[in-house]
Amino acid sequence: MSFDKMEELIQTRKEAYLEQLFVLLRQKSISTQNLGIYECAELLKGMMEELGINTRLIETKGHPVVYGEMINHENAFTLLLYGHYDVQPPEPLEDWVSPPFEPTIREGRIFARGAGDNKGQLMAQLLGIKTYIDAFGDLPVNVKFVFEGEEENGSVNLPAFVEENKELLKADVVFTADGSSHNSGSPLILLGVRGMVAIELNAKGSDWDNHSGNTGNILPNPVWKLIDLLQTMRDRDGKVLIKGFYDHIRKPSEQEKELLRSLPYDAENIGEKIGYPSLTMDGETYYRKLTMEPTFNICGMESGYAGEGIKTIIPSTATLKMDIRLVVDQDPIDIFNKVYQHVEEHAPEVEVKFLGSMHPSRTSADLDIVKVVTEAVHQAYQKEPLIQPSLGGSLPDYVWTKILGAPSIIVPYANFDQRNHSPNENIELDYFFNGIKSICHVIHSLGEFSKNS
Repeated sequence: MSFDKMEELIQTRKEAYLEQLFVLLRQKSISTQNLGIYECAELLKGMMEELGINTRLIETKGHPVVYGEMINHENAFTLLLYGHYDVQPPEPLEDWVSPPFEPTIREGRIFARGAGDNKGQLMAQLLGIKTYIDAFGDLPVNVKFVFEGEEENGSVNLPAFVEENKELLKADVVFTADGSSHNSGSPLILLGVRGMVAIELNAKGSDWDNHSGNTGNILPNPVWKLIDLLQTMRDRDGKVLIKGFYDHIRKPSEQEKELLRSLPYDAENIGEKIGYPSLTMDGETYYRKLTMEPTFNICGMESGYAGEGIKTIIPSTATLKMDIRLVVDQDPIDIFNKVYQHVEEHAPEVEVKFLGSMHPSRTSADLDIVKVVTEAVHQAYQKEPLIQPSLGGSLPDYVWTKILGAPSIIVPYANFDQRNHSPNENIELDYFFNGIKSICHVIHSLGEFSKNS
């Protein structure tokens, strides 16, 4: 009967729950620009306290962590919920149909910066806690909350925060609602993430830009320096040629391979949603490349003149930035050092800068707790969830699995086409309310699991 009550509460509170989300969405919290961060942290703290959560701000060397807890018994099973209250910059503003910090509902979706990433999913977690308590009377497990303000800035201070607060954060499982659901619309369970190392390469020619005729064939062009260097780093088939780049990669288990093979795949549909209709690879290749292989991506290159018309110069500098996604058990610092050594050998005049990193992470699909959460998500959606061993992107999941030593499970509540990090970011209304329902079922199942254990 309590699950019926839960459904009833969600239905009757839809408008109130949306307004609570809208309050959070209206507050800017752009971490890379330090805009509205403390105001948002204080706002979130107050909202959590209103829900009955014992909450405080914990300072870091960067932006504060909003920490909360609802402890029934010190030795009870403990769930830790992770999310982030910071968002990406909204630019280009002219591409938004409605203002990014004025949440608007159109065609069954909430449009706003942070709607999907991550305020909508974060609020679904909090409102799920409120709904469960009102439906069942009390929580069957302890719940801790860690909402950081630097995820969009690389979570640079989260590892130190977790290291310094291991006892405070001690938990039996970490549960994250972040990322996008599966393209098929089925609920998705992610058991890991790829890591990342970000690198900048800087090449220099003359002290200033020069006339490309008067000094052509005389001055070196730094753009060609970088192009020539890149051709020593990767072949035409995409294989990275840096010595030792593929060392230490953990091979997928047979179960993980089977999980990947079981994921539905529609190349045409995915191609349409990512703006690349020429996508033709088969499903097994798609998921292997997305989750089990590292990348060697150039995310930006800048030099010379690329405006309207032409400016006939030999540029004096060229800059290239890379985000290299890594898989278990690659180490970001090890990969950076190997790139550095390669550049030293082939183009020692090119400067190599370390811009940041995040370790990969993975939780075993064999754990009982994974099976419990899987069944809970199944009950919430009345649909068998898909299990993916790793997310293609990066989250600071390793702070839970490697530093805190807890299994970590990610269940995205946002739609596949949420356009996070882009103009017109959104979350479908049904996905938001299903997220509230999902955490209710997860909490209930963890309570039953802890009693039986």
